[in-house]
Amino acid sequence: MGLATVIRRVCSKKMKKSCEKGVDSPGFTCQIRCAYGNYSKKMRTKALILTAFVGALGIAGASAQVYSVNAVGYVNKSIPSGFSIIANPLNNGGNKVSEIFGAAPGPLTLYTFGDTGFTINGYDTDFEEWTNGDQVISPGEGFFVNNSGAAAVTVTFVGEVPQGDLSNALPQGFSIRSSQVPQAGELEADLGFPIDGGPTVYQFDNATGYKISSYDADFEEWSSVPSVGVAEGFWVLNASASSWNRSFSTSE
Repeated sequence: MGLATVIRRVCSKKMKKSCEKGVDSPGFTCQIRCAYGNYSKKMRTKALILTAFVGALGIAGASAQVYSVNAVGYVNKSIPSGFSIIANPLNNGGNKVSEIFGAAPGPLTLYTFGDTGFTINGYDTDFEEWTNGDQVISPGEGFFVNNSGAAAVTVTFVGEVPQGDLSNALPQGFSIRSSQVPQAGELEADLGFPIDGGPTVYQFDNATGYKISSYDADFEEWSSVPSVGVAEGFWVLNASASSWNRSFSTSE
């Protein structure tokens, strides 16, 4: 189902400040807004208009002027006490940690995985700063987060929905990845996850531990079909390198 089914009503600044939270689309769980006209990355547009049609990337008027439409929105992600694997679902500025997590995110420590192992980046609630606020975490990456507080923390990710031809490299061996589009569903069937690398997917649940889903190339089936939520990260073990490619627009 398309993003158009998510949007429920037309609003303006003088009307209600938030859109209805109930979404009947199984793919999208975030509230999506559409800026009609030029969208400032700092979101200082004079009007932010919700519309039921966001597929047009541009329209030509009588004077042959072209206007762009950008899909922007936010995702509320609850982070339980302890460890979980999450992801940044939207493009926000340069996707720096200080930008995507906003002010005072709580007692969080991020663990990002790369060629040299884990990089640790913590938020100091006393000094109100990150160890490295300039660290970049883009949509498509996944990472561990440790909430050292006793209660769950809700982080609100704000930004643009990634669109166009998207590519997410899946190296041989282990990596932590996520969907580049803020969409939930079955990894292969709904989100176009590639199977040519012989993947095994490890999804971590804070309460129950790991769920493992392996793709068997001989039988052409998963041991259990992996489904992910919005802003959910997961481990991928690939027998060979592959690429998670997807062409996406908000009219889908």
